[in-house]
Amino acid sequence: MHVTHETIYQALYVQGRGELRRELTRSLRTGRAMRRPHRRSAKRQPRMSKDMVMISERPAEAADRAIPGHWEGDLIIGRTSRSAIGTLVERSSRFVALVHLPDGRHPAKVRDALIQTVSALPAHLRRSLTWDQGSEMHLHQEFSTATDMPVYFCDSGSPWQRGSNENTDGLLRQYFLKGTDLSVHTREHLDAVAAELNSRPRKTLGRETPVERLAKLLATAS
Repeated sequence: MHVTHETIYQALYVQGRGELRRELTRSLRTGRAMRRPHRRSAKRQPRMSKDMVMISERPAEAADRAIPGHWEGDLIIGRTSRSAIGTLVERSSRFVALVHLPDGRHPAKVRDALIQTVSALPAHLRRSLTWDQGSEMHLHQEFSTATDMPVYFCDSGSPWQRGSNENTDGLLRQYFLKGTDLSVHTREHLDAVAAELNSRPRKTLGRETPVERLAKLLATAS
């Protein structure tokens, strides 16, 4: 027999009452008091449909995670959707880089911040970036021109196509709580949080840290 994670969540949320429910809320990493149903992807309206290169055209080497340099990206959003932090995760090692967006998530701000962050990487770690269809990436072609790093877009309503990034965003919510102003966090604080995550052993990496795995991959490639 097989029970899906969604069935387990539903059982927990439905059966919890009183103090048991409050204890459940405190114990869950998300801190949610209820399970939100996911909208069907067919009902989602695309927020950006111009000049996108879809994930189906991404190189096969990105899918098997054997070669470092392929990244997944997203934004975590703050209070009233006015503030945000960019999150980048390298697919092979789960190495995290955080993008400072103190002035909001307008496409031009996101473009410039991504260029600054990615330009600090060596060329062989700038193979591709996979993002969802968020309007903040409206200027993705300008980003690609500046960094020589192609951007591929997930299918609508398919967050599992950026699974490493989605999981990392969940971990980051322990540091950057929902409903708070994310613009107050300094560049130095973002770097410190990223360094802590990159030094955390990961089960999916055989208990290696992202830093250790990335170093091993780079040594093998050289």
